[in-house]
Amino acid sequence: MKINRLIIFFCFGFLFSGDIDRELKIAGKNKKEIQSAIRGVPKSQREGMEWLIKHMPEEDLKTVNSRFLLDNCDLAYKSRKKYSWGSGVPDSIFFEYVLPFASLNERRENWRKDFYYRFSSVTKSASSAYEAAAILNNKMFEMVGVKYSTKRPKADQAPYESMEAGLASCTGLSILLIDACRSIGVPARFVGTPMWYNNAGNHSWVEIWDDGWHYTGAAEPTADELNNVWFSGLARRAVEGHPKYGIYAATWARSELHFPMDWMPEMRDYNAVDVTLNYIQNIDDSLVPIRIRALDSSGKRKPVTVVVTGEDDFSFEGTSKSEACDLNDHLTLMLPRGKDFTIKTDDDQRKISIEKEEIVDLKILD
Repeated sequence: MKINRLIIFFCFGFLFSGDIDRELKIAGKNKKEIQSAIRGVPKSQREGMEWLIKHMPEEDLKTVNSRFLLDNCDLAYKSRKKYSWGSGVPDSIFFEYVLPFASLNERRENWRKDFYYRFSSVTKSASSAYEAAAILNNKMFEMVGVKYSTKRPKADQAPYESMEAGLASCTGLSILLIDACRSIGVPARFVGTPMWYNNAGNHSWVEIWDDGWHYTGAAEPTADELNNVWFSGLARRAVEGHPKYGIYAATWARSELHFPMDWMPEMRDYNAVDVTLNYIQNIDDSLVPIRIRALDSSGKRKPVTVVVTGEDDFSFEGTSKSEACDLNDHLTLMLPRGKDFTIKTDDDQRKISIEKEEIVDLKILD
């Protein structure tokens, strides 16, 4: 009997020794739940569970229960096995961008099982993670009844908070798309900038991994394409390493950088990777971005036909953006510095000389 007890004690000590002592200490009263998750996980998922526990935010170590962790881990591995692209995902990418149950500080919700079954049907024809992510971005927001709006209850909404409200800003929309992607084994991460280079505002979007990182605006699909976004002109002027004007991807891996959350600027608990270099490009200073808005009497953006004409027989016709689009998403033209142009709609027109970037507002008659 003493020998059996000694063996059990040795095995127990071996299981919880070393690397996770720190995490168990942080867990405090929740220590037994963390231990139970490690004891209960299948051998094939042990490495993933240990990674998750070692990299969880400290608040999660103190609060999440073993059932939540075991279900989350099991479904993540199940999705990896089910979908054809799962076998091509390296362990490091799977651990970091499929296995986590949250991106940042959003409310913790048990979304993975629901999303696993909810979105499997619409992505069953996809042959790659890239294709699956594009399909989700085109279809899922209508499926769950969520649209873009600055009138959402708060910025950092978890998936079910956005679904309950029916509204979300770019942050909530990005979290929702990331979780949907992860539920079907597509590695996905939260990306954003605290402020565009011209101080027009902040923005959040999504990157997915398919033999490299690809980006898309959540609820802003461009047919079946990724890497084609309205904010590319803004992003290419980001500043690498700048805490305000850089572009950062959230990660649970160890990092010397923290993710700058515009909605909680003092929070430094979430790690980040500086991905600015993936977006910036050489800038032609002879061309100036001119952003055009068509506003009704209440100041709301409306989609109307805009015609731009200018020197050297320049002619352009496009449509202004509505309130359904991000606040910084405008009809944008790169026009040559020093030239004169006329911008008009059926109701209004402006003549401008291109000197510096600006927003041109046109009035719409009610």
